[in-house]
Amino acid sequence: MLVGWGGNNGTTITAALLANKDKLTWETKNGVQKANWYGSVIQASTIKLGKRNKEDVYVPMSWMLPMVNPDDIEIDGWDISNTNLADAMQNAKVLDINLQKQLIPRMAHLKPRKSIYYPDFIASNQKQRANNLIPGTKFEQLECIRKDIAEFKASKKLDKVIILWTANTERFSEIIPGVNDTADNLLKAIKENHSEISPSTVFAVAAALEGCTCINGSPQNTFVPGAIELAEKHKTFIAGDDFKSGQTKLKSVLVDFLVSAGIKPVSIVSYNHLGNNDGYNLSAPQQFRSKEISKSNVVDDMVQSNKILYQPGEKPDHCVVIKYVPYVGDSKRAMDEYTSEILLGGHNTLVIHNTCEDSLLASPIILDLVLLAEICSRITFKLADSEDEYTGFRSVLSILSYLCKAPLVPRGAPVINALSRQRAAIENMFRACLALSPENNMLLEHKVNFEKQV
Repeated sequence: MLVGWGGNNGTTITAALLANKDKLTWETKNGVQKANWYGSVIQASTIKLGKRNKEDVYVPMSWMLPMVNPDDIEIDGWDISNTNLADAMQNAKVLDINLQKQLIPRMAHLKPRKSIYYPDFIASNQKQRANNLIPGTKFEQLECIRKDIAEFKASKKLDKVIILWTANTERFSEIIPGVNDTADNLLKAIKENHSEISPSTVFAVAAALEGCTCINGSPQNTFVPGAIELAEKHKTFIAGDDFKSGQTKLKSVLVDFLVSAGIKPVSIVSYNHLGNNDGYNLSAPQQFRSKEISKSNVVDDMVQSNKILYQPGEKPDHCVVIKYVPYVGDSKRAMDEYTSEILLGGHNTLVIHNTCEDSLLASPIILDLVLLAEICSRITFKLADSEDEYTGFRSVLSILSYLCKAPLVPRGAPVINALSRQRAAIENMFRACLALSPENNMLLEHKVNFEKQV
């Protein structure tokens, strides 16, 4: 169930699920295009399984474990606009027109459930489309969302429901002792209709109370301490924050490469402009600050890991600028400059222009988050030869960090931002479930002569 179902991401992932399920094809100026899941690490990438006759054997990641087939996913959600999904898809202007024509009859009957709208948390332009709202107090709205979840699960005869926030970026919530610092205080604050409880946190609370996994795809601090404690209390899963799509994924690879190569990044300047509604929303200072924090945190652990290049407390200058330019629509532009110190006072500067169709990158990430969160809920562990009960993952699913700009991790756990390490964690978790040893890339058998000397 998507929060913000009628937005660019919500309509695009819905369209992708339907197009792939029905195996749609459509004419483009470059020829016939077939539905695919390019951009999904689960559906479109492979894992090395082992060797046969000294040749590496790779299989699709989706083959490793009994994972949910995307064709079996049921989708529903909430939006502050009552526009049906077909009209919302046309308004988003993301997909080729010949694909839209085939999807309109499939999506016209899909209509978002009523959602919640607190003007203080998102940009003012949303007021004009907020015609599909749950009335009442925050507690009454919470109860309505819980009923929506229960009704969807029962009517579709579902095994699990996963709640995913793909609505507008909110401003950060202030952490206030006695309000959102503990589970009990958070529930009490909702009953008292406290002004500092954000819409996304209300959805997170509803998910925990209904036993559902909740994923935050935006940069705000949805999972305040009270929300994390509530998920732990109800043994539900949470993950976030903020989809890691184009520019940030490149940054996590590039900075990891530079630092690992002994090159010292000293300045990273990112200029972005985008024309979808979140571009408008991020023009507001409080919402922009949420995104700035999310993007800026990406490089921290990678530079702090190298005590040769960086002294304690030292880190690169990092500036992020985001501007709303309506004409570019969902095709986000990013211009980055990476300046690094090299040998004996020299400098190396990389200037990168990155154009990415935002929702077409974010939608496969939404699919991966859902599929990985679901399989994680079915994996349990115990020590070999132990008489202890099997135990599952902790409530904070840090294994999903590969897909998030600002990875949420359990208290005391290290934050890993290097993309290669995040990917290796997923691969090796899957290998462990098959009793395969972790992949270490040593290839020691090709580097050492183990044959007995005669």
